[in-house]
Amino acid sequence: MSKIAIIGGGNLGSAIAEGLINSGFTAADNLYVTRRNTALLEGLQSKGVHVLSDNLKAVEKADYIILAIKPFQVSEIIQQINPALDGKRHTLISVVTGVWIQDLVELTADKLPIVRAMPNTAIAIQESMTCTCMYKVSETQQKFVTDLFNQLGKTVDIDEKLMDAATVLGACGTAFAMRYIRANIQGGVEIGFNAKVAAVIAAQTVKGAADLLLQHHTHPEQEIDKVTTPKGCTIAGLNEMEHRGLSSSIIRGITTSYKKIVEKM
Repeated sequence: MSKIAIIGGGNLGSAIAEGLINSGFTAADNLYVTRRNTALLEGLQSKGVHVLSDNLKAVEKADYIILAIKPFQVSEIIQQINPALDGKRHTLISVVTGVWIQDLVELTADKLPIVRAMPNTAIAIQESMTCTCMYKVSETQQKFVTDLFNQLGKTVDIDEKLMDAATVLGACGTAFAMRYIRANIQGGVEIGFNAKVAAVIAAQTVKGAADLLLQHHTHPEQEIDKVTTPKGCTIAGLNEMEHRGLSSSIIRGITTSYKKIVEKM
């Protein structure tokens, strides 16, 4: 089995390690996770993960290196591990927000295959939507990386120029979905449920709706047609929401978030 070093055992790095172990993708003994304060990784260590504070030693043991650090740490960390980086052996996977492949190419002197990946917070429960883009990877490396992130949810490979858009749709989108669910809960309370019961009904209904699309590969309108009847309560509610600008507001929110990201470039 390939060895994996996760540089940065914070929330994201630890969630990746937990997901890879829980899914059976790799044995804990194949994982090397680093953090300055290794005491915070006792849970992983108890499962058999190699826990280190030395990034260089972790890289020396690994075939795949996952950077799960803060953007301002990237240059310093790559300088630390650079003596051990081997283009014939290593594949570098970055889940660092806002760091482009070209940045990593320059920092590593273009000697490594590189993958840029953007998961979302649902990676903590192995339900992430992860977008990837790849540079100089072999077919074997591409399959390994795709399989890896598929253990943590679903994966789609995109052109890097779409990564900002993917951030809005796949990462900001989690917050947008949460706000929709919250509105459902509030509406549920108004029509008679207590907040706890309304939350369960709202969350499970949204989860079920999403699973219908993912499993049936249908268009949302096809599923909507199945629950709307002539003069029924569903179409009446949908039309009222549209009169109030539901779809327009969501689209404008997505495009506004995207413009905000682009402006910062």
